[in-house]
Amino acid sequence: MAITDWPAGERPREKLIDKGAHALSDAELLAIFLRVGITGKSAVDLARDLLHHFGSLDRLCAASRDELCRVPGMGTAKYTQLQAVMEMARRALAGQLRERDLFDAPERVKTWLRLRLGALEHEEFHVLLLDAQNRLIHAEALFRGTLTQTSVYPREVVKLALRHNAAALLLAHNHPSGCTEPSSADHALTRSLRDALALVDVRVLDHFVVARSAIVSFAEMGWL
Repeated sequence: MAITDWPAGERPREKLIDKGAHALSDAELLAIFLRVGITGKSAVDLARDLLHHFGSLDRLCAASRDELCRVPGMGTAKYTQLQAVMEMARRALAGQLRERDLFDAPERVKTWLRLRLGALEHEEFHVLLLDAQNRLIHAEALFRGTLTQTSVYPREVVKLALRHNAAALLLAHNHPSGCTEPSSADHALTRSLRDALALVDVRVLDHFVVARSAIVSFAEMGWL
């Protein structure tokens, strides 16, 4: 049965208008994005198939072009649309972080980091530079590594902070393995960066370890 034949209260678009986007399931939200299904399947059926195939909504959003295009009903157009949606979400969150104290809404920081880093299959080290009011000035992926190791040079982080006249910064890197437990090297690097930046009066406020489903904060754990 086509979605247009469903009772009005059960159609994803009408349900969203009536109850808000938060009331929709992942499949219903994805069906609105897809707009149409394929022969024999409604958009909701196709959405359920996609979620089952990739395992979760975040893994679907992180899928490569080739991975997505192998699924019946999908293609390059849908891949580009999905990437555009994800980038708009990242930029909208980054805009909020520039307008207010990051520590007024720490979950926004974690959400942005999860969108930026959570699905990567290689390790990246990011620096978020802040002004004296803890508002975001600039965010940069400073180093990129393999699945297991990234080389981070304190002098490059110090140079970046001075270039943007930062008062403080946040550090973040991802663990593609999915494990959020910081390694001894992660702890040593954090101490090294904290000490190097203290010499130029820039504070390290936190270091986040990001995985697909969780984020660990050094500050929250008492490690800073």
